[in-house]
Amino acid sequence: MSSSTVITNIATLVTNSPSLGDGSPLGLVQDAAVVMEGDRVVWTGESSKAPATDNRVDAGGRAVIPGFVDSHSHLVFAGDRTQEFNARMSGRSYTAGGIRTTVAATRAATDEELEANLTRYLAEALRQGTTTFETKSGYGLTVADEARALRIAAAHTDEVTYLGAHIVSPDFADDPAAYVALVTGEMLDACAPYARWIDVFCEKGAFDGDQARAILTAGRARGLTPRIHANQLSHGPGVQLAVELDAASADHCTHLTDADVDALANGDTVATLLPGAEFSTRAAWPDARRLLDAGVTVALSTDCNPGSSFTSSVPFCVALAVRDMGMTPDEAVWSATAGGAAALRRDDIGRLAPGARADLLVLDAPSHVHLAYRPGVPLVSEVWREGVRRYSRPD
Repeated sequence: MSSSTVITNIATLVTNSPSLGDGSPLGLVQDAAVVMEGDRVVWTGESSKAPATDNRVDAGGRAVIPGFVDSHSHLVFAGDRTQEFNARMSGRSYTAGGIRTTVAATRAATDEELEANLTRYLAEALRQGTTTFETKSGYGLTVADEARALRIAAAHTDEVTYLGAHIVSPDFADDPAAYVALVTGEMLDACAPYARWIDVFCEKGAFDGDQARAILTAGRARGLTPRIHANQLSHGPGVQLAVELDAASADHCTHLTDADVDALANGDTVATLLPGAEFSTRAAWPDARRLLDAGVTVALSTDCNPGSSFTSSVPFCVALAVRDMGMTPDEAVWSATAGGAAALRRDDIGRLAPGARADLLVLDAPSHVHLAYRPGVPLVSEVWREGVRRYSRPD
C-alpha cells in the first residue's frame, strides 16, 4: 500500500474546484492542507481538519497551486534562430518562412541530439512549475523526420501532436497539393501510432482553410483529435474551422471577428493564448478580456519554440497575460492550469481535488497573485508530480 503525505501550513491553496473552497473558480482555501496518497490527491481542506498521514511536509505559510499544464509547445528541434530574433527586434516582421531554418537544423541532427535538447527544455520547464506538457513535431517535414520527432516526444509525454502541416516542406515548394497528399497519406500513416493529436498552421504562407480541413479530417479518421494554429498573424478561417471540427483548441486567436468569438463561446473548443509569441514578435496582443467576457474557455501556454516564443516559463506568460491581455491574476492562473487541462481534454490534472493527479507547486509567496505581482522572480520553490517531489529549489 502506498504511503500518504500531507502538505500543511499552506497560506493559500488553489484547488480550481469551487465546491472545495470559497466558491470562486479557483476554489481558494486559506490555512489549508493537501493530502496525497500514491500519485493522487485524496483530501484538501483546512489544515486543522487534515487527516493523519504517514508523512508531513510544512509549506511554511507559502501558497500551493496545481502544476502548470503547458498545452502548446514545439520542443523537438535543433539549432536556434538568434539571428532572426535579432533582426526582427531591429525592425523586420515575423513570417512563417523562418521555420525553414529550424527544419534544416533538425533534419541534420541525430536522434540523440534531438532528445538531449528536448530533455534540457523539459527540465527547464519543470523548474518553473510545468508538470504536464504537450509538444509537436513540425520541424522535419519528411516522413522519417516527422515520425522520429514524435517517437522521441512520446517517450516523455502522452500529449504528442502530429504537425506535419507546419509549413509546406521546402521540398514541395512548387507543389503544395502534393505535400498535403503526403501529410494526409504516407506521413500520417507513419506518425499516427505515436500521436494523440493532429495540428495544422492555418495561415497565409502556410495552409489555407481547405487544406487545413483536409489535413485535420484525415487525422481525425485515423483517431487523432484536431487542434489548430488559428488566426495568429492575420484573420483567417482557422477559428471557425476549429469549432466546426470540434477541435480541442484553437491556438493563438489574435485576430478575431465577433463571429469567431461567438463560435468559440458556443462550442467546446478552448482558445489557447500564447503571449510569449506576441512578446517575441512585437505583435498585437490577443484580447483575452473579450474572450472571457463572452464565456470562452481560455488556456495560457508558452508556445516554446526556437523562432517566435523561445520561453519555457509559464509564470512569465501569466505575467504577460495580466499586464497586456486584460486578464486578472486569478483568471491567468486558472487558464495556465485548469485551462490547459481543458485544452488537452483532461480532468485529472490542472486541479487539486480528490481523485486528481498529485501535481502541485509550492510558491515562495503567500498567494498565487504574486506570479503576476512579481514578474521575472523565480517563485517556484517545490514541484510535486504524481505525488513525488521532483524539484526543490536550492536555498
